Formats: sequence, structure tokens, C-alpha cells
Amino acid sequence: MQLLHTILIMLLVVSGTRITAQFIPLPLPLLQILVGALLAVPVFGLHVRLEPELFLLLFIPPLLFVDGWRMPKGQFRQLRTPILLLAFALVFFTILGAGYFIHWLLPQVPLAACFALAAVLSPTDAVAVSAIAHGRLPATLNNLLQGEALMNDASGLVAFKFAVTAVLTGVFSIGDASLQFMLVAVGGLLVGVVLSYLLGRLRAWMIARGWEDPASHVLLLLLLPFAAYVTAEHLGLSGILSAVAAGMMQSRLDLLPKQTTTRLLNRSVWTLLEFTFNGLIFLLLGLQLPDIVTAALANHEDVWAFLGWALLCVVSIYVVMMLLRFVWVYGYWRCSGAWRRLRGRPTRFAGQSRMALSAVLTLGGVRGAVTLAGVMSLPLLLNSGEAFPERDLLILIAAGVILLSLLVAAMTLPRILPLLPQDNVALHEQALNRHRSRILEAAIRYLESEDERAADAESAVASAEIKAKLMSEYRELLGRTGTTEEVREKVREMDRLEYRLRLQALRTQRLELYRMRKDDELDDDLLSEILRDLDIAEARLNKG
Repeated sequence: MQLLHTILIMLLVVSGTRITAQFIPLPLPLLQILVGALLAVPVFGLHVRLEPELFLLLFIPPLLFVDGWRMPKGQFRQLRTPILLLAFALVFFTILGAGYFIHWLLPQVPLAACFALAAVLSPTDAVAVSAIAHGRLPATLNNLLQGEALMNDASGLVAFKFAVTAVLTGVFSIGDASLQFMLVAVGGLLVGVVLSYLLGRLRAWMIARGWEDPASHVLLLLLLPFAAYVTAEHLGLSGILSAVAAGMMQSRLDLLPKQTTTRLLNRSVWTLLEFTFNGLIFLLLGLQLPDIVTAALANHEDVWAFLGWALLCVVSIYVVMMLLRFVWVYGYWRCSGAWRRLRGRPTRFAGQSRMALSAVLTLGGVRGAVTLAGVMSLPLLLNSGEAFPERDLLILIAAGVILLSLLVAAMTLPRILPLLPQDNVALHEQALNRHRSRILEAAIRYLESEDERAADAESAVASAEIKAKLMSEYRELLGRTGTTEEVREKVREMDRLEYRLRLQALRTQRLELYRMRKDDELDDDLLSEILRDLDIAEARLNKG
């Protein structure tokens, strides 16, 4: 019963902080962490024991799955070079640079443990950045940060596991680790793709037999990220990358026919889960803070001196990690611009300040849930039976870096973003209208062909009137005032004809949209926006 009360209180707090954030000038993640810390003080006595493995399994797979699902694939392909460099090369650059610095700062901690802390601090949290930016982040930069966060969760945690293993065993081989990393990453991606493909085939088989109940399809999709994660982890592969790959694959398989109601329900369910899980993650971080601080202070008599020294370590490590990130990002912009000019191609973000871009991407490297879950999973004992060196201190530093990164981003990003040109809304609308025009033309061509097929039918005149929408109000009036069964039957026949034509016209538009996406004539964000409008129109038609 106590667990149930705790869960209900946390859900109520998550909802309440979302409402309160409209009146308090604090980013929602920081507000939720603050409220969680307040609830954990003895006066309120809300205590949640965090099991890192359960935390990873419950929260991380669905959130990464939905991020992979919503990530525009066209943008991901266009930005693949900077995304992969940020998600993999920068992670290892950070592990080396920050790892040696942490070892210099904390000489009592083994070098492998310092690498483990640097690795677990490498994953970024694009959701927190979006909450801080309040939608003002340019779309390309937002996609870049999302793509990086999708991939560096896996690279950072896999590197963290290798470093922890080195601490436990005292043995480490960079050659073996590199080969194993590739196998774990590629294997995880394959598991996610295969499971997502098999689920798509299963759903298509169900639809072909008339099993179109949206609830069952949505439930299967809810289970997919957990299945991908657990299967990959059971095989010794990357469960995180498996969940990401399943989401990215499912975004294509979601274009199944006769799935209008399922897609609408699916969007609503995943939006709810994403909001709830993200809120719970930051709330749990706040709830853990008192325990983290208490455990770190347990063996120190001079509390204030230790806290001051720990704060100095947190600030120093954060500054070094931000400097490493800034050097990498700024160096990439310089090299990328020079390479594009050498090839005679326009530079990406032409005319924009490299310093402002680098600052936004640097400060946008906020740490979050994955870092917390990873560092809490540090083992208590080494293989020799000794205590893990400075475990409580490492957890305290990681929690401090998470909070500091959120606080700095909240104070600086709103001041830097105005220096960047915002998205061209008019250009987006032009592209959207252009694609809508093409699918409408496809629907018109269908209606014209339907008119030709019905040229000799008795309902040819009524069909033309319906398609032209010239007599709809009169038919409605006739249906309300008709006194004979013959008149009412005629109205019902015309309504059935109108329904069939409208439904087929909508489905023709959707098929044309799928063809355009298959031929890479439009990106996923435009497809999603237009497809949502078509689904809503069909739902309204079916309801009517």
C-alpha cells in the first residue's frame, strides 16, 4: 500500500509541477528536481529506493524508443556526420581528457574508475534542453542534439561498463574493448531492427484478417522497446541502441494501411508516457539527492570543508568537460566549413556565428537521467572483496554535474539563442503546402477517374454533385424533412456514396504521401504533420 501511495503522490507532483512551471521562472526539469529534494526531507518523509537496473529497464527504453521514432530520418541522414562525431568520437575524446583530469584531481581514485566517471558523464539529455529552450531552439540544432543524445547514451554507457570491468578485474585491453564495442553496438542495432520488423509483419498479418482493434496494436507497440532492450541485454549486446533502432524502424512500419485510429491513439499514449516518464526521472533525481549527500558525508568529520571541496570538484570537472566539448564542436565547424568551401558547396549554417553555434551546442550538452542511472549502478565491492574506491564521492560528483549543467544551461541558453536566426516559418509553410498540393492533386485525379467509371451509372449526376460539394446543405435539409421512406433511402444512398468517395480520396492522398516518402521527396517531420491531418479528417468522417 505504501508503494501505491508513493506512486500516486509522484504522479500528482509531476502533473502539479507542469502547471506550476507556467508561473515560476524555472525550467521544468530543475523545478521537478527541487520539489523532489523537498519531498525527501524528513518533514515530508517521501523516500524511494532507486534500483539502477530497474530504473534503466523501466524508463530508458521507452523514452529512447519514442525519440528514435520521432527523429526525422531525413534530417538524421543529412546530419549523420556531426551526429556520429558528437555521439562517438566526442564521447571517447571526453573520456580520455576528463578521465585524466579527474585522476589528477582525485589521485586516490584509480584511473579506470576516473574513466568510468567520465564515461557516465558523457551522455547528454536533449529532452532537458528542449524544456529549457521552450521551443526556441532552431530545428536543425534541435535535431542535431536529439541525434547525439540518441547515440551517445549507448556509447557512453558501453564505455562505462568496460571501465567498471577494468576496475573490478584490474585488466583492460584497448584492442579487445574496441572490438567488443563494435560487436555490442552493431548487434544491438540489428536486434532492434529485426524485432521491429517482425512486429510490423505481425501487425500487417493481423490487419489482413480484420483484427484492427487499436488497443491491441498500441499495446504491442508499448511492449516493443522493452522487448528490444531485454533481448539485446540477454544476448550481451547494447539494449539502449536496440531500443533506439526499434523506434527508428517502427516509424516506417507505422505507415500501415487501415491504421488511422491506431496512429491517433498511439500518438496520444506515447505523448502521455513521455511527459510522465520524463517528469518522474527528474523527480527521482531530486528524491535521491539527500541520500547521495548523506552517504558521501558519512566518513567525513568536517562536513562543510568536505562539501566545499566536493563543490570545487564538481565545478572543475564540469568546466573541463564543457571546454573539451567546445573545442571539439568549434573545431568541427571550422574543419567542416573549410572542407565544404574546398568542394565548392555552401557551408551549413552559412552566415551564422560559429561562436554562437558552438556555445549553444556546448551548453546544450546537459546531463540527465542516463548519467544518474549509470553512476548509481556502480558496484559496492571489487572482485577482491574490497569496497569500490570512493563510490559515494563519485555518485555525489555525478549528481552535482547533472544539476550544474541544468542550472548553467537554464541561465545562459535563453540569452544566446536570440543571437541565432530562427527557423523560417514561411519556408516551412511553403514546403508543407507544396506537398499537400501534390497529394490533393492525386485525390482529384482519383475523383476524375471515378467520374469516368460512373459515367453510365444512374447515380452519375448525384456523384458529380457530391464531389463538387454544391448540394450538401440541400441533402442534409432533405434528410431532415423527408416524409417518405423512398426519399429517406435516397438520401442515405447519397450519404453512403459521399462517404465512400471521401474515404477513398483521403486514402489516395495517404498512398501518395507514402510514395513521396519512399522516394525521399519529403522528410519525416513534414510527413508526420500531413499524415496527422489526414488521420484526423478520416476519424471525423468515420465519426460522422
